[in-house]
Amino acid sequence: MNTTSRRARRVLISGASIAGPALAYWLDRYGFDVTVVEKAAAVRGGGYAIDIRGTAREVVDRMGLAPRLRAAHVDTRRVTFLDTAGRTVGSLRPEQMTGGEAGLDLEVRRGDLADALQEPLRGRVEFLFEDSIAALDDDGDAVHVVFDSGTRRTFDLVIGADGLHSHTRRLTLGPEEPFHHYLGHVFAGFTLPNEFGLAHEGVIWNDVGRSAVLYAHEPSDRIHGFLTFTRDVPPLDAFRDPEAQRELVAARFPEQVWHVPRLVAAMGDADDLFFDVVSQIHLPAWSHGRVAFAGDAAHATSFLSGQGSSVALVGAYVLAGELAAHTNHAEAFTAYERRIRPFAERNQALATGGGTVVTPTTREQLDARNALLRDPGALEKELATSGAEAGRDAHSDLLLPEYASLR
Repeated sequence: MNTTSRRARRVLISGASIAGPALAYWLDRYGFDVTVVEKAAAVRGGGYAIDIRGTAREVVDRMGLAPRLRAAHVDTRRVTFLDTAGRTVGSLRPEQMTGGEAGLDLEVRRGDLADALQEPLRGRVEFLFEDSIAALDDDGDAVHVVFDSGTRRTFDLVIGADGLHSHTRRLTLGPEEPFHHYLGHVFAGFTLPNEFGLAHEGVIWNDVGRSAVLYAHEPSDRIHGFLTFTRDVPPLDAFRDPEAQRELVAARFPEQVWHVPRLVAAMGDADDLFFDVVSQIHLPAWSHGRVAFAGDAAHATSFLSGQGSSVALVGAYVLAGELAAHTNHAEAFTAYERRIRPFAERNQALATGGGTVVTPTTREQLDARNALLRDPGALEKELATSGAEAGRDAHSDLLLPEYASLR
């Protein structure tokens, strides 16, 4: 039996970052009985800034979150690029690189978005923190779940919204490797004292295939640092060894120029180091039986696209709407994927066109970018006809459907 009546269908969502709470919001509005499980002890606060652009702006507006997020807007005003010797090459407004729309797009800390998404769910949606799914058994009529805590529960549907390295996806479809599309970059992110007098801006030092970044959301005593570099194969051996991660990154940044040594030292001392590869997820199908995937678990676009959170918000809205519109979960999952996959793939393509303004991967790309930065007129013309315009089109490349509330 592959249908479920209009009773309050029980849905388990794994993951409480962006896609999970957004999906929970809409499912709750449509009368579903929603549980969210999250391995962390609470919704993570703070974090680096993410952008909400294009169609995603309409989603947060329909959720009534736009005023709160506008108040939390961090307003990055410029990004300054340095050459290999640490000399200033030129500066850009962020929207010139991304194709964003000044005054319309929202840029907020990831934690501020997560808090805003969770706030309307308190007292309405069940959250299970410090727990995760240990095993799934989809018998065709329901999904029987065993949690790490030992609890056993049964749900009508399970949605994996637990990120790029989704555990729910692994339990359902097997190892990640067949779906993991490595984009050739490794990065380390961390915070450090703001000893540089930066506010509302980013500064990027580049050499071929390498970037050292300082990014300040606002005047604050803490600042975000990033060290990124290209590598032919992902450093799989380092993923479970933070010391190996630090050694790997430090070895790629031996320069005694600009603040590169300070960034390397800060990475070594950081207690919030986040190390990963830049990757996308390409699934042949976004569902299997009564289990489906949302956000990065389904279609990670990578941070090179700048669209992960926006596509996650749009996908969560559509998945919930299609589940509300169909009593048959398989039809709902098919409709969701049919609507969102082209949108997700176009935004994925923003990250796969070779070197970017931020991450030139060849000497030719780096020299060409620096030449453009030194010639504002040529730069404006180039950005207006290339990546920025393509980005603006991709951000809004979906007409948001209307779904009737069941309540």
